[in-house]
Amino acid sequence: MYKTETTMTVPLTTTEFGTIRVGHSRVSLDSVVHHYKLGASAEQIAESFPSLELGDVYTVIAYYLANRESVEEYLKQQETEADALQQQIESDPAHQKATNQLRERIRARWAARQSTTDSVTD
Repeated sequence: MYKTETTMTVPLTTTEFGTIRVGHSRVSLDSVVHHYKLGASAEQIAESFPSLELGDVYTVIAYYLANRESVEEYLKQQETEADALQQQIESDPAHQKATNQLRERIRARWAARQSTTDSVTD
């Protein structure tokens, strides 16, 4: 019987902000796992993210499957931090003011287009 032992390096790097990226790309572990959970194959994921090598995608999926509990914990932590940041941003009065101004500009443009369309069809 022939026995082969191989050590593989998982192409994951952690940014200064704690986000795990695949290799030297800007593609997050979150993105690869998300697509995989939706049923995408490694080939489809690699097509969706041209900066990723197919072999790296397979390795990351294998890492996820072998370390599902810790990766899920990381994903949950990322989601919690993202929700907190979103809440902080949305509660900022300056952000609320800018958002309201943007909505008003969009409504004004929409109304202008509707009046132009209405006058053309009359």
